[in-house]
Amino acid sequence: MSTASVDSTPSVVSAEPAAPGAQFFIPATASLQERRPRTLKHGDTFAVFDHNGDALSGPGSPEGLFHRDTRYLSHFHLTINGKRPMLLSSTLRDDNAMLTCDLTNPDLFDEKGKLTLGHDLIHLRRSRFLWNGGCYERLAIRNYDDRRQHVRIEIVFAADFADLFEVRGTVRARKGRHLTPVVEQDSILLSYIGLDERKRSTRVWFDPRPKQIRSDHVVYDLQLEPHETRSLFVEIGCDQVPDHRPSHRSFFLALRDARRALRSSSSRAASIVTSNEIFNEVVRRSVSDLYMLMTDKPEGPYPYAGIPWFSTVFGRDALITALETLWLDPQIARGVLGHLAANQATEIDPIADAEPGKILHEVRYGEMAELGEVPFRRYYGSIDSTLLFVLLAGEYLKRTADFATIQSLLPAIEAALAWIDEHGDRDGDGFVEYGRRTEEGLVNQAWKDSHDSIFHLDGTLARGPIAIAEVQAYLYGAWQAAAEIFRRLGKAERAAKFLARSEGLRRAFDTSFFDEELGTYVLALDGDKRPCRVRSSNAGHALFTGIAYPERARVAARTLMGASSFCGWGIRTIASTEARYNPMSYHNGSIWPHDNALIAAGLARYGHRAEAARIFEGLFAASTYIDLRRLPELFCGLPRQQAQGPTFYPVACSPQAWAAAAPLFLLQSCLGLDFDPNAQHFSFNEPQLPSFLDEVLLRRLRIGDGSADIAIRRSGRQFVVDVVDRRGDVRVITTT
Repeated sequence: MSTASVDSTPSVVSAEPAAPGAQFFIPATASLQERRPRTLKHGDTFAVFDHNGDALSGPGSPEGLFHRDTRYLSHFHLTINGKRPMLLSSTLRDDNAMLTCDLTNPDLFDEKGKLTLGHDLIHLRRSRFLWNGGCYERLAIRNYDDRRQHVRIEIVFAADFADLFEVRGTVRARKGRHLTPVVEQDSILLSYIGLDERKRSTRVWFDPRPKQIRSDHVVYDLQLEPHETRSLFVEIGCDQVPDHRPSHRSFFLALRDARRALRSSSSRAASIVTSNEIFNEVVRRSVSDLYMLMTDKPEGPYPYAGIPWFSTVFGRDALITALETLWLDPQIARGVLGHLAANQATEIDPIADAEPGKILHEVRYGEMAELGEVPFRRYYGSIDSTLLFVLLAGEYLKRTADFATIQSLLPAIEAALAWIDEHGDRDGDGFVEYGRRTEEGLVNQAWKDSHDSIFHLDGTLARGPIAIAEVQAYLYGAWQAAAEIFRRLGKAERAAKFLARSEGLRRAFDTSFFDEELGTYVLALDGDKRPCRVRSSNAGHALFTGIAYPERARVAARTLMGASSFCGWGIRTIASTEARYNPMSYHNGSIWPHDNALIAAGLARYGHRAEAARIFEGLFAASTYIDLRRLPELFCGLPRQQAQGPTFYPVACSPQAWAAAAPLFLLQSCLGLDFDPNAQHFSFNEPQLPSFLDEVLLRRLRIGDGSADIAIRRSGRQFVVDVVDRRGDVRVITTT
């Protein structure tokens, strides 16, 4: 899509209904659930392979090796004696450090139809990982026959250098040019010069040297003695230095460094062990996914949103992920706050939906973003990221008492608060509204950003500027956080000002958003201040930040947990009673784990821990049916049926950071776990465990300079909190 010319004077463009194609939607031409791909990531590089370890090109295929939003390898296919091997197993290590694919030969025949090699005699093991912009593979081939065998291994490959948005389905009128491949004795260099005049190169090395090497394939002819094993090594580099000459040693050195880095980063997190081994698998996968998605920025660790479509910096996703994991590893929040502060908008740019003080929505590095064919090179079109930034800063301070970091962030916090007053409230009514400033921007700029996600009772799409329910809740949380920050910094007058503003907002929100007849908060107010009288999960976010009055929270909780909203797996984004309800849609009836985790935290905040535990149980039950115990970005909101698993959404990202963090946040909410770093104590407020857990052991739970190992056990209808070990002067307080 070409970027339209825009007058230098900013003007609000209302959230008009638009065709899905204008909103950079992800077409469901190829189901990720059907493929169940294997994914790897390190830094700005990720890969999507099938279970054999191949990347098979074709219309709608998301497979390949991607680096900074460009596909550097679009096809990678291995055959044995001209045939595709049979799959034995395909597994990711628990820490996501390596993909291992075990394969074997099918029955192989000569040209006359004579059997030359019976099946299951040759074993192939592909071991693969990513590290520093490269993909490393060892192919071990073992002959289990009692006689010598000739094995011909062929690897076919290609690099289309497609922009990620092309892979997602966007059609480009023009493209750059592919350069003539450079073929050497042990490597092939594939290069492309984009319309942005940037050269992108993929170099594929082989060790030992193949018998045949061409621009699109290599061939090995191996004579394997009985029970002999031979190893072949492949390294694929994205824009790596031309004098790099890898050998088989490179594989082992890179593997050592990759594992060390993963161990170092994940060791910051508290350890969770429970009485339920299946849930332990869920926790291990969640933590591993989080640290795989983490990318080291100059300011600290930053969780990229998800694979394959969102493996980049997203503001909203990272802020919510940091909130979900703040109890587990505060350094994630520190890195997210620092990086977003460093990239905060400083001027008005309508094309990027940028205004001074606004926090990033999305960053892209590909050719289409560089050329402005998509507006996401550095895009600020989210209404909630700025509010969540301030909210997270306040929560980080409460969790850590790290005043030095907050002091360094203070200019960014002040700029964000100024943005709320100067740009967030479009019409001066006290609420924060969104409306894109360019036709190329997103129509809906809250977390439910589908073109059809905000609508009225009769299904009519709402026109903007739109004040959506959860954004007002985040605004309340941001002002409460600002009050806490300024109070702790000794600025009592400013703290009192923000407290007063938050209480005024609370009253106005109750008046304008709570609907007695619906039994919950309305979804939004449109540009004419007409309420969108729709039952939605957005109302649960009002409980999350505490803007709801207790009597309203009780009513909203009943509605959220009612049969039209809670389907057994979780709370639907839109209740089944609503005009646009579709359980197979992206935002109008589906189940999102992070959404449910935030709602459960809100329910627990108001003392509804039993309801929070029901949500926890539903999502855990769903995970038991899911490959690798990995909760995806979302799944369909069809009712839960006895002895059946959930219905999957075809193009959901997996792993997705805020979904991976959801089980961890749900555990904190049920335990009522809170922190007071100044007093060096943990508190468990009316702890409760879901039915599938009888005991939870938290190891290396840190606070200040100390830490503790704490066990929470079920004892009849009560729960006992026991300090197993402590390091430093830390205390544990329990209220029942």
